[in-house]
Amino acid sequence: MAFDIDMIKKVYSTMAERVDTARKIVGKPLTLSEKILYAHLWDGTPTKAFVRGKDYVDFAPDRIACQDATAQMALLQFMQAGKSKVAVPTTVHCDHLIQAKQGAAPDLLRANQTSSEVFDFLASVSNKYGIGFWKPGAGIIHQVVLENYAFPGGMMIGTDSHTVNAGGLGMVAIGVGGADAVDVMAGMAWELKFPKLIGVKLTGSLNGWTSAKDVILKVAGILTVKGGTGAIVEYFGPGAKNLSCTGKGTICNMGAEIGATTSTFGYDDSMERYLRATDRNEIADEANKIREYLTGDDEVYANPETYFDQVIEIDLDTLRPHLNGPFTPDLATPVGELGEKARKNDWPIKVDWGLIGSCTNSSYEDLTRAASIAKQAVDKKIKAKSDFGINPGSEQIRYTAERDGILKIFEDLDATIFTNACGPCIGQWDRSDLKGDEKNTIVHSFNRNFSKRADGNPNTHAFVGSPEMVAAIAIAGRLDFDPMNDTLINEDGQEVKLDEPKGIELPPLGFDVEDAGYVEPLKDGSGVEVTVSPTSERLQLLTPFEPIGNEIKGAKLLIKAFGKCTTDHISMAGPWLRFRGHLDNISNNMLIGAVNAFNKKTNFVKNQLTGDYEGVPDVARQYKAKGIYSMVVGDHNYGEGSSREHAAMEPRHLGVAAVLVKSFARIHETNLKKQGMLGLTFANESDYDLIQEDDTINFLDLNEFAPDKPLTIEFVHKDGSKDVIKANHTYNQAQIDWYNEGSALNLIKKQNAS
Repeated sequence: MAFDIDMIKKVYSTMAERVDTARKIVGKPLTLSEKILYAHLWDGTPTKAFVRGKDYVDFAPDRIACQDATAQMALLQFMQAGKSKVAVPTTVHCDHLIQAKQGAAPDLLRANQTSSEVFDFLASVSNKYGIGFWKPGAGIIHQVVLENYAFPGGMMIGTDSHTVNAGGLGMVAIGVGGADAVDVMAGMAWELKFPKLIGVKLTGSLNGWTSAKDVILKVAGILTVKGGTGAIVEYFGPGAKNLSCTGKGTICNMGAEIGATTSTFGYDDSMERYLRATDRNEIADEANKIREYLTGDDEVYANPETYFDQVIEIDLDTLRPHLNGPFTPDLATPVGELGEKARKNDWPIKVDWGLIGSCTNSSYEDLTRAASIAKQAVDKKIKAKSDFGINPGSEQIRYTAERDGILKIFEDLDATIFTNACGPCIGQWDRSDLKGDEKNTIVHSFNRNFSKRADGNPNTHAFVGSPEMVAAIAIAGRLDFDPMNDTLINEDGQEVKLDEPKGIELPPLGFDVEDAGYVEPLKDGSGVEVTVSPTSERLQLLTPFEPIGNEIKGAKLLIKAFGKCTTDHISMAGPWLRFRGHLDNISNNMLIGAVNAFNKKTNFVKNQLTGDYEGVPDVARQYKAKGIYSMVVGDHNYGEGSSREHAAMEPRHLGVAAVLVKSFARIHETNLKKQGMLGLTFANESDYDLIQEDDTINFLDLNEFAPDKPLTIEFVHKDGSKDVIKANHTYNQAQIDWYNEGSALNLIKKQNAS
């Protein structure tokens, strides 16, 4: 069934005219990314050319998707916006709050018991405001979106950084914080700095052990975790057309790990096949009518250096399988070279777990390729040396895979089939082989492998690979196993070699499902009452933030973060997910994973009021109680990772007025702005070294806060000496208005009331 077909037809009906107009205005052929961006301007038909990487532009996204962990805060904010219904099609997907432990049935039952309050809240808010609701167990948000909502040429935003997965079906799909989603839900424009463009030309065809996952693992190694910041990555070339639609989704999904705004592919035959296989013939028919507008112009792809800001070329014929990690998704190593590298770095060679699934790699094709390796182990009498866990991407995938005997192959290898949910990928994993802080290695087909992410253990070395490579490495039980060249000894003492994986792009018998898990909202939800208990530990109604103002004097340094500080460091997931709807409770995890530059410890900072060392949230609360603002200082790419706006709301709630860093990840910088805070960067990066542990901070010209005008900040040290530095910012006037009102939401409420 094609959801929202009238909306999609409306988008397609204006696309040709808008793209043709944009092409004339820009004065040259257009990339696919530019076509979609110019076709989704808030003001409609384009009237001017925008400067990439500079101009802030208002857009009109077609739809919104929210996962349960971030939906709580987004919907709590939307409830304050004064609207009776969402302005664009919106869905909520319950996939993050289900812990992987025993297997699908008991884990889902336990989640429905322990998180019933949250699920009931999300269901009732969805019903009240016209939001489609996907029940716990229905599937992982991005796989469900690809199967049901993504469409070529569309624009969507989602409250999860891996919303970009929908680029596999030709969308410009972008991860945002909940406050951005609230803007669009409330019928307002969504603002984005017009992205730069990175073109990736793919030639040749995948073969043997190499998969679509290896394309993005290679790109991550080239661009690093910040190389895509502020840019859309557009894949093209004959190699791109040779990839399946879900393979394209895998590549786009992990584009979040290079900081890209999003990634996308032009509409082609594989996308048409996928649309028709997922019961969306009508969308395929409509897309075919404007096919040339759903991909980049021929001249662009023929001479990409002229039209992209950067071009990368990858030959799929020669691309080798990779495993990326540990601790960062851009540390790329070809599989055959990993053993030597592991021994050199003292990474544990023994592999304890192989995990297959997540929003990155949980399609039917992914499961069949991994199953083709698992079946060989069973048939060739090879006993798996590692534990196995499988998370299907959706109930439709799970049901179809079970029908076709794919899941039984994994079960014959003693794998645990977990719920159709995120599970270990986002820290929702209760490991059966509890490791404590023991040094160990796991391999998985997920997208991120930051320290503590999967299991809370800082010494778990996690490596990212394709599902089939994860299967092979887990069967061998060794990180240095190279299935292309190495052999294994089976139960009969025979030396055997694994054959190349074989996958099935789409199920020959078609997809099937008994209950996909979708709940349609009431047409009129005005009678639905949404209740939140004032004593709840899981949910808390929001109180509007007061403006910080233009006089920040006597502020205290809260923490100077050293090195990588992702949103996992600022607001951990795992067990903390249960507090995502309760701002005060979840604020107790604020920056507890960040490394203090002065003692290289986590959650151990100096309280300038007492001279004692305490936890970061505890010190922040004491400053706040005394009416003292505080500041966080950080390194490069601060806020890398998830879109979770809790990483901005928690500091705001605990009295942090400003975050000053060497550079920001895009989503986090926007989230800080939305919450009415100062997100600043050092004009001179070496000034980071001037910041001392006992510093008191004065803003000298905040009363002159204006676009393109640096701010002057005075740091008063314990000995009375001072350093005065310049701090840059990217605020435009509208964003300064957010700051002056206390938050973007405050401004929305004010505008709606007038």
